[in-house]
Amino acid sequence: MATPLKIAILDDYQNVALTVADWSSLDAEIVVFTEPFADAAEAVRAMAGFDVVVAMRERTRFPAEVLEQLPDLRLLVSTGPRNAAIDLAAAQRLGVTVCGTGYSARPTVELTWALILAAARNLPEEAASVRAGGWQLSLGSGLDGKTLGLLGLGRIGSAVASIGQAFGMNVIAWSQNLTAEKAAEHGVRAVSKEELFAESDVLSIHLVLSSRSRGLVGAAELAAMKDTAILVNTSRGPIIDEAALIDALRAGRIGKAALDVYDTEPLPADHPLRPLPNALLTPHIGYVSRELYETFYGDAVADIAAFAAGSPVRVMG
Repeated sequence: MATPLKIAILDDYQNVALTVADWSSLDAEIVVFTEPFADAAEAVRAMAGFDVVVAMRERTRFPAEVLEQLPDLRLLVSTGPRNAAIDLAAAQRLGVTVCGTGYSARPTVELTWALILAAARNLPEEAASVRAGGWQLSLGSGLDGKTLGLLGLGRIGSAVASIGQAFGMNVIAWSQNLTAEKAAEHGVRAVSKEELFAESDVLSIHLVLSSRSRGLVGAAELAAMKDTAILVNTSRGPIIDEAALIDALRAGRIGKAALDVYDTEPLPADHPLRPLPNALLTPHIGYVSRELYETFYGDAVADIAAFAAGSPVRVMG
């Protein structure tokens, strides 16, 4: 009789992985980890002895030095179709198969608009006032006729654009490779980088993190923005120079930042962004929806079953 697989499910913060997919179809011993690891050493100790690890996006990093310390690891499943936190070359060298899952950008598009609306209408403050026994506190800002700027007009950016148009917003966009023709296909006006930051009432970031995009929104870009503008980031934290953003928020050089992503995640309890009244912060929940988790973990089960049968699917690399 074959020995059951030992499976580790990592970073299941809401402790829902076992409820959104049928793991009973696998001949396996499953251990769920619901807390993030403090460092690489703790991660290695926790994953020791497991044949299969299921990673939630990029919450735990798998550089070569971590993979080299996991001699029993045979299959690494990452939710989503790609994972920049996994050293794929090292995994291949060590004989570890890496598989992905399906994905949908719609939850991130929806959260982007939840953040925009919450920031524009001061929803956190107003809801807190009602809960505390109070009533109206502020004047919110409407979106009709305002300018929505998109830093990136790919799959997510273009979907955000269409919703902005439904709100009656003028939509502009810039990225290093965006052409006027491509922007026009989405009813969007392509502008220069300088115009994007200067004209936007709401500026939303939708770029992949790379050497070209890291730190792309720095002190100069923030200084060019309107002092009433809302900066939204549901992409990756390091695209914004975090120190420059904190300075701009403290000085009131921009109106608000609505952020779902950060340089360090989870965001440290003493992080200087947390107490800023003009920072609306959510805990990287852009993709955290029941429907997408059902895809993630359902596909993870299928990946494991296919691997056990000798025919891995959705292999990365």
